[in-house]
Amino acid sequence: MVHADTLPQVSQLSTLAGAVRALEVHGDLAASRVRFDAAFRAADADGDAERTGLAALGFGGMWVHEQRSATAAALVESRLRYALSVVDPASTLALRLRVRLAAETDYRAGTSDDVLGRLDEARAAGDPVALAEALSLAHHCLLGPEHGERRLALSRDLIAQSLVTKRRSDQLTGLLWHAVDLLLTAHPHAERALADLQAELARAEHLAIRFVERAVTVMLRLREGAFAEAEALAVACAEQGHRAGDVDVTGWYGAHLIALRWFQGRSAELIPMLTHQVHSPTFSAVDNSHLAALAAVCALSGDRRQATGALARLVGDDLGALPRSSSWLVTMYGAVEAAAALDDAGTAASAYRLLAPFAHLPMVASLGVTCFGSTRHALGVAALTTGDLDVAVRHLRAAVRDNWALGHFPAVALSRSRLAQALARRSGPGDAAEARRELGTARQEASDLGMALPDAVPAATHPAAAQPPARAVTCRRHGGRWRIELGRRAAVVPDSVGMAYLAVLIANPGAEIPAVELAVGRAALDRVAGGVTAEQAAASAQPVLDEVARRAYQRRLAHLQAEIDALEQANDLLRAERLRDERAWLLDELAASTGLRGRTREFAGGTERARVSVGKAIRRALDRVGRCDPVIAEELRSHVTTGVRCSYRPA
Repeated sequence: MVHADTLPQVSQLSTLAGAVRALEVHGDLAASRVRFDAAFRAADADGDAERTGLAALGFGGMWVHEQRSATAAALVESRLRYALSVVDPASTLALRLRVRLAAETDYRAGTSDDVLGRLDEARAAGDPVALAEALSLAHHCLLGPEHGERRLALSRDLIAQSLVTKRRSDQLTGLLWHAVDLLLTAHPHAERALADLQAELARAEHLAIRFVERAVTVMLRLREGAFAEAEALAVACAEQGHRAGDVDVTGWYGAHLIALRWFQGRSAELIPMLTHQVHSPTFSAVDNSHLAALAAVCALSGDRRQATGALARLVGDDLGALPRSSSWLVTMYGAVEAAAALDDAGTAASAYRLLAPFAHLPMVASLGVTCFGSTRHALGVAALTTGDLDVAVRHLRAAVRDNWALGHFPAVALSRSRLAQALARRSGPGDAAEARRELGTARQEASDLGMALPDAVPAATHPAAAQPPARAVTCRRHGGRWRIELGRRAAVVPDSVGMAYLAVLIANPGAEIPAVELAVGRAALDRVAGGVTAEQAAASAQPVLDEVARRAYQRRLAHLQAEIDALEQANDLLRAERLRDERAWLLDELAASTGLRGRTREFAGGTERARVSVGKAIRRALDRVGRCDPVIAEELRSHVTTGVRCSYRPA
């Protein structure tokens, strides 16, 4: 980071000075990047070596690897090398450039030897600013689970060094790294350190540091099981990230949603997002967590083909070759859950060996952005998959205890349910009774938090469930969404006309329900005078839609399209999808009511219109279910019939 005091004459270097203020004082990564770029070009044109070096240094940003695309990353590195070629190699500026270059190359390679060597060089040189920068950059290259003690020493040194540099940005960065270090090791004083940072931020804002602080706050609310609050805070955090110009905003918001949906039991909803994000160039070069999450979510949703492919890409020739980055623990957890759902004992065994040295750590991603609970939970699930049931029980008991200590209440419930599964499978003396007790407690804990536990406990846990359940889909409404379940699989989709029809059919398996009843609604039919049936109520010949209604439909269509366009521009895809469904239904109604040349169509009753519109609405709903869980959708397509009469007949 550039120190304003190093600028020789601010009056002549306003562009460079403005870039320094944007980065160091305000934490505006985007604005500083633009200004440092302009400053570099101007300095190079003027042949000013010192300004060129300072601008190249600042262009790298506050963190390591801020510019993620191949072209942008190459530009950062090329400017650093060019600046090194024109400045005095014995100068402090050259040392700072060497430190930054070492950090950039080490981080992308998942190593730290070069930057640590440059840190030693900075200590020997005795320049306060160079040392502060080296401490922070080296720290960023030491975010793996094995680096805890060394990392903590660096953050403490940086806090002390900030008293020498008198740069507030050094102080804030040191306080942030210190809080992150304690979170990554489950230190009981982690939140105390975070409060220290928050108090300093309350004195004066810093956009980039505040973004990280808000991301950590989301994680802490999720640990408490405050899902709705955590989700609202995740949106606010993303907005803060955009203001700061931080490239991690997309990945961190996605990580927040992954953790939320995982513990809520709604992971199937993540598949479209993960399928897109796994190829995003905005992710760190050493981050494989989204690929692991895709493998796990697809496996749990029953899409074995996609899950197997994603897991194979993740594992490659050697699961152990993945870089030990800040996302490594949660990546391994995703691999474990995918392997468990796919009965892949080999991958589970490999993951167990890799994770075993870090059993005492929480599975925290990045700088405290998400937490999936104790690593012992992942070890227990891996042992379950390999059939080492005594080991699984031991780890899962410990995971429950660890998660209580973390204050991660959703993870407590999840680990307890897995413990019940391990006990039931082991079937030792007293195991069945203990499994039932643990499962009962886990279900109560989950119910209190609004979680849906995975249906992973075998029939031994509940003797009454010894008979295999009928292969039937169930459907429940939660606010503006429907949760559709088939065994262990689940899909959550927005409310729509077709989903309402489908829910009625699922709630009445085997029953034939006239399409007109679905279209008109049971309550309306009950009010028809004289107990007239749906078919009789629809039998009188009349225009399908009168002219007033048609004009109202057309006005609503115009308004809907405008709302859809606005929502898509605002990236509010969920609400846009719901409005598109209403628009499609209105178009069907208009099409059914219009004959040749736009004349109003008349026919004897609405039975035919109901058949067409209900069938189309149900098919649209099934398409939406298919985007979340193709297995559930195929089950419904195979057993739902539409026509004049509709039904759901499960196998």
